Amino acid sequence: MARPKSLNIAEMSYDEVAAHLKTNDTILISMGSNEKHGAHCPLGTDAFTAMGVIERAAKLSNTLYTPCIPVGYSPHHMGELGQGTGTLTFSGDTYRRVVYDLAKSLIYHGYNKLVFVTHHGSNSKVIDEILRRIRYESGAFVGWYKTPTERNYELLKGIVEGPPEETPGWHAGEIETSTAWAYSGFIDMDKAKPDRTHAPRWMGPAFSKHDGSGMVTFQGGENMWVPMEHHEYSDTATIGNPLRASKEKGLKFFELAAKGLADLLEEVKKFPIKVPAEKREFNNRA
Repeated sequence: MARPKSLNIAEMSYDEVAAHLKTNDTILISMGSNEKHGAHCPLGTDAFTAMGVIERAAKLSNTLYTPCIPVGYSPHHMGELGQGTGTLTFSGDTYRRVVYDLAKSLIYHGYNKLVFVTHHGSNSKVIDEILRRIRYESGAFVGWYKTPTERNYELLKGIVEGPPEETPGWHAGEIETSTAWAYSGFIDMDKAKPDRTHAPRWMGPAFSKHDGSGMVTFQGGENMWVPMEHHEYSDTATIGNPLRASKEKGLKFFELAAKGLADLLEEVKKFPIKVPAEKREFNNRA
């Protein structure tokens, strides 16, 4: 009996991947996260959101993708004992090594263009140095794609119903609750409640905060990045209004975001990049 058709390399045989590579030397690398969200959302919300986009974009562009790496860079979500229970994190050094080894494995096999895809924003904080190393060592194209959040209001205004004062959030709010609902169904809306961010209370009243980034506001401007713990600025690990969420919005998000990623992949495929054979070696793989 023939194997069902899939674009996930974990569900394909090596010869099927090799045959596809002859027609498309671009590949998606799926980067997830397992971290504290609002009590109504599962820990895997960011991974589910990324995969809902990746799976659809892969079909639209006939591009293969890797199985999801379910752990990301989430030290700030660990919390104090009992706060971030279930959260998993790589250190920055480990995460960069994971990114490097995945890329080198795929370049070794013949891929010339690699597009990492993540929904978890903090995965993007620690990878510039390693992406540059991959490019400088091999000459391969390597890109880091971030799926949209409520911050991308113009892109998502056909989906997001919340007023502007709700949309600076993104963590377990309208969009992430909808995408986790649409992808996994592991949502408990009885536990959902809106919440906002605030500057860490120990900083005093001179500082404020309006979203989940690492920036705090002083004298009206976002002018200082602070390495805060998530519980210091988000009491419930919810930033936004999950009560506006629905499964239908999640499915609409997947369609919209997948189209954008697929369009990008079609352009990446055109890049005139071919890694020389001598630069494909992965001699330090052990």
